[in-house]
Amino acid sequence: MNTLRLSLRQVFYHSNILYSIRILISLAGTTFIPWYLGDIRAVIPLTLGVVAAALTDIDTRLLNRLLNLILTLVCFSLATFSVQLLFPYPAIFIIGLVLSTFIFTMLGALGQRYGVIAFGSLLIAAYTMLGHDMFTDFYSQPIFLLVGAIWYNLVVFIESIIQPIRTTQQSLAFSFFKLGQYLDAKAAMFDPDETDDFKQQSLQLAQANDQLTIALNQTKHSLFNRLKSYRGQPHIHNMLNSYFVAQDIHERASATHMAYQTLSQQLKHSDILFRFARILNLQAKACNKLAISIKYNQIYQHDPAFEKYFTYLEEAIARYQGSVKLINALTHLLKNLLSIDLLLSNINNEQQLSSQYTQRQLIDDKLIGFKDSWQRIKQNLTVKSPLFRHAIRMSLVFFVGYTIIQALNLQHGYWIILTSLFVCQPNYSTTKFRLRLRVIGTIVGIIIGVPLTYLLPNIAAQLILIILSGWLFFLFKNSQYAYATAFITLLVFFSFGLVGESSFTVAVYRIIATLIGCGIAWVAVSFIWPDWKFRNLSTFVARTCHDDCHYLSLIGSQYLSGKSNDASYRLVRRNVHENNADLSSLISIMTKEPKFNQQTIDQAFRFLTLNHTLIGYISTLAAHRDKSINNETLSIFDDASVFIINVLHGNQKLDKDLTCMKEVISNIIDKQPSNLDDNDFLVLQQILLILDILPETVQLAEQLQKEKNSS
Repeated sequence: MNTLRLSLRQVFYHSNILYSIRILISLAGTTFIPWYLGDIRAVIPLTLGVVAAALTDIDTRLLNRLLNLILTLVCFSLATFSVQLLFPYPAIFIIGLVLSTFIFTMLGALGQRYGVIAFGSLLIAAYTMLGHDMFTDFYSQPIFLLVGAIWYNLVVFIESIIQPIRTTQQSLAFSFFKLGQYLDAKAAMFDPDETDDFKQQSLQLAQANDQLTIALNQTKHSLFNRLKSYRGQPHIHNMLNSYFVAQDIHERASATHMAYQTLSQQLKHSDILFRFARILNLQAKACNKLAISIKYNQIYQHDPAFEKYFTYLEEAIARYQGSVKLINALTHLLKNLLSIDLLLSNINNEQQLSSQYTQRQLIDDKLIGFKDSWQRIKQNLTVKSPLFRHAIRMSLVFFVGYTIIQALNLQHGYWIILTSLFVCQPNYSTTKFRLRLRVIGTIVGIIIGVPLTYLLPNIAAQLILIILSGWLFFLFKNSQYAYATAFITLLVFFSFGLVGESSFTVAVYRIIATLIGCGIAWVAVSFIWPDWKFRNLSTFVARTCHDDCHYLSLIGSQYLSGKSNDASYRLVRRNVHENNADLSSLISIMTKEPKFNQQTIDQAFRFLTLNHTLIGYISTLAAHRDKSINNETLSIFDDASVFIINVLHGNQKLDKDLTCMKEVISNIIDKQPSNLDDNDFLVLQQILLILDILPETVQLAEQLQKEKNSS
């Protein structure tokens, strides 16, 4: 009985299963209901309406979902009826097509919500072009498209009422899963046998950090979208607390108390590093266990075995006969892991966490009124804006596509516009990636689809195949674009087979349209304001240095005034990790561009590694900012921070001041004056570590900015 209950719970809380049920119900309704009513032609626009609505779906609470639906229907109606009414007048139609494409694309300046609705509106317009001759009147197809969109949203409404916060639980669980992966990557840094592979390990740690940052941001947005109207409920408090716990564990896990290579060299013949790695691995497993508990709405049970492992580690450190500086670093590292353990063990203690996270405010980036909306649009009405350039690019792509369709009089030629809409992305590398997969997926879909239409010619079988191919399209659309393209191609085949079109003819025109659409998209991203990412490298480097400085400055002020986890502090901390993730993504994209310089890529990767190390050193200061320090230490911290910030901002050159500052701090650490305690030495040690990597960090930052200027 317990096994059955657990299985039902896993189904009830499993996101992919419930998403599949949602898609299957939506597609079954748009296929079998019109078939039952005897209007088989309506299957195509109804199904395409579901596809458009599902592609523009944003997870949010019920009230916002209703507002989104109203806005979506307004935009969809404008798009589909304008296409249907203006279609007989090519000269007027192409003007409307270009202007509406530009306007809808620019709506992306208002945020994700408006961006996806704008994309859906362009998609509905393209679908309307595809079926413009399917009905004799002008209103039937637009109405069926809108009914399909409404039907999908009705299914989602019902699901949201049954499980209003399930998606937020999934997002929070995913964050803890990624946190576990980050802790595993951190544990790998404590392997004394891998002294020659720190570069690769550091890169893997940075990549795990990037993925965790993305997951935490998704959770934050989900908390905003779903939970604003439920703030007074206890389980919402628990989810907010868990999110804050994940952030705090991330900060503590990011802390670097000493250079890993130094630790590996000095502790090569000791078991201390293995014990640190084991605890980190166990904490990673605890995060995975916690993720499962959140996902399936269960109570997390903390492993009591942690206590003995911490005892063994503490004994090993106490018996180690090494330098005082190294022992201090190991002791603080142990305290940091104990703090992580305390956070995990208290995850179900609402009273304890509520007292710790008294300020539950999350910083929202939503629009505030028409003035704010216009201001965001206005800021992007310049050629310096990537969104503006992409809006112009898409308008020209649609213009060229429509012109080719009219000139060649291609049957189903509007697949050209549909293909261009899906593959033409703001940057070159993403577009190139989609071009290849789009062609491969289309060919595979045709190879599978043509025989199936002959083997299963009856309508009932084709309706089932439409449902299955649509369901598989949505399952793979975010993970395997080639598979998704193949399945949407199958959906097209079976849909047009319902109205008696030859599958071979449909296949030929599908391939021609796909190749032309991909060709137009490739030319557009290559020659119309190509968004080469190396041109943005300087801006990203400067922003990274600026926010690192802000993080360091804010921590210094908290050593003076006391620890605070308020919203402004969390924003600065989040920006630092986001910048590192954005820089990593930018460098990855640069490697796929035709004009990249290998030397610049190598320098950028080295800067990325150093920046992640710098964040680790600063995070260590942040992790221990709840403890007071001596006025003398505070003065040194203040002077060093001002120096580091000025150097990173380019306001001060690296000169003999750096050497003098390092000598002063080193002498204090070596002499171990009695008026300073362990936390004073930790702060001084971290400042010294930052000063050690500062020259190379500044040199690389200057070189990367010069590279941009020379280009």
